[in-house]
Amino acid sequence: MGSLFRTEKIIYKTPAEIEIMREAAQIVSRTLGIIAAEVKPGVQTIYLDKIAEEYIRSQNAIPGFLGMYDFPNTLCISVNNEVVHGYPSKRELKDGDIVSVDCGSVFEGFYGDHAYTFEVGEVDPAIHKLLEVTKECLEVGIQATKVGNRLGDIGWAIQNHAENHGYGVVRDLVGHGLGRTMHEEPQVPNYGRRGQGKKIQEGLVIAIEPMINLGTERVITADDGWTILTADGHVSAHFEHDVAVVNGMPEVLSTFKYVEEALAKKNK
Repeated sequence: MGSLFRTEKIIYKTPAEIEIMREAAQIVSRTLGIIAAEVKPGVQTIYLDKIAEEYIRSQNAIPGFLGMYDFPNTLCISVNNEVVHGYPSKRELKDGDIVSVDCGSVFEGFYGDHAYTFEVGEVDPAIHKLLEVTKECLEVGIQATKVGNRLGDIGWAIQNHAENHGYGVVRDLVGHGLGRTMHEEPQVPNYGRRGQGKKIQEGLVIAIEPMINLGTERVITADDGWTILTADGHVSAHFEHDVAVVNGMPEVLSTFKYVEEALAKKNK
């Protein structure tokens, strides 16, 4: 979930806390794997929300988004030109759609939070390319998350990769620190300048989440007060991982392994 409110200072995590956060993140990872198996034309997004809530609760965790800032669901489900924070509903997915599923969990007092954008059936090659590049943006951002760098190095890496492909980088929403609350300091923009911003230190845990648009970087808020839309109506992609700095280097606490396994089974 893109950042809305934050604490006032960075709270660095101990190795023991990072291990708890790893399990919180892995619960979300497994949830997204279950969702991956169910994403198809004709499915209602509220159904995906229901099975996500049931699974998270079965893991001795609670849904991280449900009730946060009065959000009424377990998942943020954003389709096509919806960037983030879309509501699950009786809306049915259609062939050619893309759908961003953002999920959070709370396990032993700590949050996990990450996201994946799925293709529904056969999508336009230009949209498939956007998803591939956005996932690459996440990876280059992760690689920049190491002691000796600054937060601006993460944003620069993401922005440079996206803009080299002609895409718009959303600026109104950013990644964020993660811990006992969903949105802690620091803010982690998907744009920036090399060598600028706060120093990356041992024990930092952040959610890196590129939100990359096929067209303009500009976004608007829908009448529901939650759903963020691209200003020009073009589609948007969103991928997110939880990343800790361990021994000076980035360690990804979440994984797309379960999603990839589910998608491979569907495509056989």
